[in-house]
This record gives sequence, structure tokens and C-alpha cells, in this order.
Amino acid sequence: MLSNSASVVVAIVKVMAEISELTVKDEEANHNSLKNNQEPCICFSISFIQKLLAEVLGTYFMIFAGCASVVVNLDKEKVVTFPGICTTWGLVVMVMIYSVGHISGAHFNPAVTVAFATTKRFPWKQVPAYIIAQVLGSTLASGTLRLMFNSKHSHFIGTMPSGSDMQSFVIEFIITSSLMFVVSGVATDNRAIGELAGIAVGAVVLLNVLFAGPISGASMNPARSLGPAIVYNQYKGLWIYLSAPFLGALSGAWVYNLIRFTDKPLREISKSSSFLKSSRRNSSN
Repeated sequence: MLSNSASVVVAIVKVMAEISELTVKDEEANHNSLKNNQEPCICFSISFIQKLLAEVLGTYFMIFAGCASVVVNLDKEKVVTFPGICTTWGLVVMVMIYSVGHISGAHFNPAVTVAFATTKRFPWKQVPAYIIAQVLGSTLASGTLRLMFNSKHSHFIGTMPSGSDMQSFVIEFIITSSLMFVVSGVATDNRAIGELAGIAVGAVVLLNVLFAGPISGASMNPARSLGPAIVYNQYKGLWIYLSAPFLGALSGAWVYNLIRFTDKPLREISKSSSFLKSSRRNSSN
């Protein structure tokens, strides 16, 4: 009788143990499922929204200041002058990099964003949202300028070839390649002087506008050309500024990767970095 009772007790204990084990597994599965469901989607992440707002605002101020210098120069009897326009573009790029570079990376340019993504320095899943933010900022800035300077002789603030399409295509490819080459050097290489990144990028923009502006408008940025084209409904030669800057930025980024010297393995080279991170790391040392 005792042996039968003991065997029954043992059987009950085994059954309870199995039930307890199954319950724990179910709870773990539910917890993991809940955790996965609660992971913030990139489109609803507060930090990502802040990055997009920084890109919209940075692109807006850049396009507004640069294109405003063009409009004011045409409206006010060349008071700004061509060197003044070049300086305005370089200065506003520099100021915006230092203003929001630590938030969004200060791309302001779809070609730069795509080039960073191809070199594994920016996540591909964020590329479409960044491009939309940049084009939105450019379009809003162009719309603001058209409202402010809406007259009988409304000046187009976009970019158009002054010579042949091929000439503008080649020069846009070259100047965007040089821009991305400099950006890759000062923003992704830990040995560069991070504090001077904004000055270097602003300077190369100024230089490119100085000699390429009279030929192609020196866009170097698909958003810079697309925004005004949408607002003014002027699409002549737009294909140049939607293709050459992308190809130029890709070439600039990959050429710098070819000459980059490092003793780190390839998997570490492909990790994302920013000039602000490198400057903090250097200052801590």
C-alpha cells in the first residue's frame, strides 16, 4: 500500500515538474515575443525622428542661404557678386555641419547618404527617409524664396547647364567626387582632425562653386537641384543633377577607401564612425 502511494506521489511530482517546465518555456516564449513586438520601429524612434528633423532643417537653411545669395545678387544689381555667392555656399555648409553634425551626421545630400551606405558607414534602411527629408528641406526653402521674391522677373534658383549636357555631367561628376573624397577623409578616418571637418567640407564646396558654378551651377547635390525644379516647374537638364552627383559621390567614397591605410581588419574598417566621435576619442586620450 505504501509502495503504491509512493509511486503515485512520484508520478504526480513528475507530472507537476513537466507542467512547470512547459509553463516556464511558454512564459519565456511570450516574453521574447513581447520583447520583439515592443522593439521600437525605426520610423517611430524618437532619436531617428530627431535625425530627420535635423536633416530637414539643415538642408532648408543651406538651400535658403545659398539660393538667396543668387536671387539677391540678381535682384540688387550684383551686390553680392559671384565670389560672394561662392563664399555663402561654403559658409552655410560649414555652419550647418557644426550645428547638427552630432545629431544626424549633416548629410544634407542624397548622394552623400547613398555613398555612405555603399561603404557600410550608414544603414541602408535609413536611406529612403533621409533622402525624403533632404528633398523636403530643399523644396521648402525654394518655396520660401519664391514667395519672398515673387515678381514679374522671377529668377530660377535651380541649376541648369550653360553649355552642353555632357560638359555639365562630367563637371558635376568630378566636383561631387572631390566633395565626397574630402568628406570621407575628414568624417570617417579616425586620424583626421575632426574639429576641422566643417571647415574642410565648406572650403571644398566654396572652391567647386567658384570654378564650376558658371558651367553647371555646381549642384553636387540632387536635392539642391530637385527642390527648385519642383517649385519652379523647371526640369530642363534635371537628369544630369539626379545622376552625376550619385556617381561622383560613389567614386569619391570608394577611391578614398582604396587609399585609406590602416592595420585594422576589414570588418572593423566598415564600421560607422563620425568626426565628432573621433574628436571625443582623441580628446579623451
